[in-house]
Amino acid sequence: MRKGEIARKTKETDIKVAIGLDGSGTYAVSTTIPFLDHMLSLMAKHGLFDLTVRAKGDTDIDDHHTVEDAGIALGKALKQALGDMKGIARYGQASVPMDETLAAVSLDISGRSFLVYRVEFPKKSKLREFDPDLIEDFMQAFAANAGITLHINVTYGRNTHHIIEAIFKALGRALRQAVAIDPRVKGIPSTKGKL
Repeated sequence: MRKGEIARKTKETDIKVAIGLDGSGTYAVSTTIPFLDHMLSLMAKHGLFDLTVRAKGDTDIDDHHTVEDAGIALGKALKQALGDMKGIARYGQASVPMDETLAAVSLDISGRSFLVYRVEFPKKSKLREFDPDLIEDFMQAFAANAGITLHINVTYGRNTHHIIEAIFKALGRALRQAVAIDPRVKGIPSTKGKL
């Protein structure tokens, strides 16, 4: 089983992430930010990853450090779990509806990080105390540290919760495709011979 485990401790956060790529979608997520816990759990369930996340941060100041550092740690854990990347499908894409919302995620485990984030929230976006704009920061940190090209496009949506939930479900499903081992792929899936 391909696994990655990362511990990241700064003056602002203390985070531990463990991921198993060939799992069954079990998860134990506790970041002290309930909405983020919910989204990471959805990603694991729909990606069929076994995921453990334990995070504490200076949320008394703001959620930003914890959300961004969780993205950093998850990206590093994913990269570690992928190892030499031999035999992976490399590309993944998923389009997920969530009631009135439609979100699409396309990604390439390329070794080159890039984020395209085309998401608009309703003007009156409110998720208790959670700032929806932090999702872009999470995705930027995740893509940069995983070494993936990540495109997130929300075609339409009215409810902020549904928009973000559709994104995380689509991310899980797209990652599930991309990390899958394809027995027809010999070595690294690139004409360069390296990702």
